[in-house]
Amino acid sequence: MLESENEISENDTDELMLSIPEGFSFAGVASGIKKSGNIDLSLVVADDKCSAFGVFTQNMIRASSVDWNRNRIGSARGIVINSGNANACTGEQGEHDTESMARELADQIGCELNDVLVMSTGIIGEMLPMENVTSGIVAAFGQLQNNENAFDLAAQGMMTTDKFCKVSSTEFAVGGTTYSVLGMAKGAGMIGPKMATMLCVLLTDFPLAASDEHNTAFKHAIDQSFNCISVDGHTSTSDQVVLLANSTGGSDGKSLPESNHEFFNQLTAVCIDLAKKIPSDGEGATHLISIQVSGPQRESELALVAKTIADSPLVKTAVFGGDPNWGRIVSAAGYSGIAFEPNETSLRVNGFLLFEKGTPVDFDEKEVSTSIKDNTDTEIELQIGVPKNSAQFWTSDLTYEYVKINAEYHT
Repeated sequence: MLESENEISENDTDELMLSIPEGFSFAGVASGIKKSGNIDLSLVVADDKCSAFGVFTQNMIRASSVDWNRNRIGSARGIVINSGNANACTGEQGEHDTESMARELADQIGCELNDVLVMSTGIIGEMLPMENVTSGIVAAFGQLQNNENAFDLAAQGMMTTDKFCKVSSTEFAVGGTTYSVLGMAKGAGMIGPKMATMLCVLLTDFPLAASDEHNTAFKHAIDQSFNCISVDGHTSTSDQVVLLANSTGGSDGKSLPESNHEFFNQLTAVCIDLAKKIPSDGEGATHLISIQVSGPQRESELALVAKTIADSPLVKTAVFGGDPNWGRIVSAAGYSGIAFEPNETSLRVNGFLLFEKGTPVDFDEKEVSTSIKDNTDTEIELQIGVPKNSAQFWTSDLTYEYVKINAEYHT
């Protein structure tokens, strides 16, 4: 019945050094959705209509905001986001509340209702306190600004069990013009990749027109990043990643076809950076586990092997305990459903060779254990044949604290 905790005692944020694209304004306020009194409502508003791209959860049980956005993606002027309440499994009233949120922001902006997107995250199965939400939208609209502080407040407004804001940006130049890509994401629990596994808003002033070709490239960026992470393998009801491209230069995107490839490279880099922050902040996590699988198989098959390892509670608990139990890793690969030759399989953990060509090798167990315990990052490298292709996946360890957080979550 739960998606994410809605009470955070503090926001642990580092000083931001971000590239903020022109043409967007941000705000985040405490509207009273969260009992903690923390920021729980955010706005992202564009000066002009943007090209909008989106990917959405594959869960059959969906928040009403997911269906709202999926039916309207293509263009947008604004996004309203609330945390503390997922507005999922709330029936017709939930659908009405999502539309009311969009309508209130549309009225504030003075734009069409269908040009406002909505995101909600938090407890599943509870009605939104709409009086609080409506007043929060009005208050936030009056505080919109285009600067790092306003963006930081908006990023905080997405948080549930997150311990820190997950933000990233980059700049790149094309034809003497500098463009920015900026993103904010949330997620720490209920993370299992079938689309995106969390909320994320991406913004750019690069002139990118809405098209099938660009939509395909956008989805590829998501497949390389947010669909390569896991905390607990549980796909959320509210998962969404939305990209808004606001062409402040007045181009429709068609005049820069040669630079689109560079844009999507930059976008993918930002997405990967944001994606890795999610399992590193996994509920109760003490390690970010990076899994690389190489072999002659297709990249998609190698990715499935990596995901299978990532989803193994035995692998995750071994990393938590600093136990170099390589048998758990190779056996997880063996039940992935992908065919490979066991006698061509080798494994390294944090650079230490533990298993080579299907045979155990001598290694200093204490040294490897210490390398795991003394570092917050653990690297698993599995080779299942001649390494013609490779795939990367990121997950977190499984700790006592994860069980405690989720056992006591709603009570």
